Amino acid sequence: MRLSKRGEYGLRAMIHLANADTENGLVQIKEIAKTEKIPIKFLEQILLTLKNAGLLQSRSGVGGGYYLARDASEIDLGQIVRILDGPLAPVRCVSQMAYEHCDCPDETTCGLRMVMLDVRNAIADILENTTLEDVKQRVNAAKSLNELTLDTE
Repeated sequence: MRLSKRGEYGLRAMIHLANADTENGLVQIKEIAKTEKIPIKFLEQILLTLKNAGLLQSRSGVGGGYYLARDASEIDLGQIVRILDGPLAPVRCVSQMAYEHCDCPDETTCGLRMVMLDVRNAIADILENTTLEDVKQRVNAAKSLNELTLDTE
């Protein structure tokens, strides 16, 4: 698995939305683009994909913007990556969502397949068990630690 720019920007935008500290929870796309340094036209496409997949909602008009369709604790990073970049598996013969038979003589004894299955499972385990809320808490903890460090200098 290689995270594309689309996947990276989508994750950053979703983390930004999870951390949004606005009264109504709405965040304008231009704010996300500016803060996260993402080209706005590309971000529009990414957010539309995530909206169509049911992870985001939007409100148009003055004061409108995007917001998470579900609580941050209910959206895991694996969902986002799969929507934007497809399967997590590094090779198709170990994919659970897009399996394809490989060219090796015996799939059940293929050493490469065995290792790639371990890689896929490790990636999936981390991404599927890390929610936007988990990332939000990690970010806030890092910010607090950073502020303490700056205060003691």
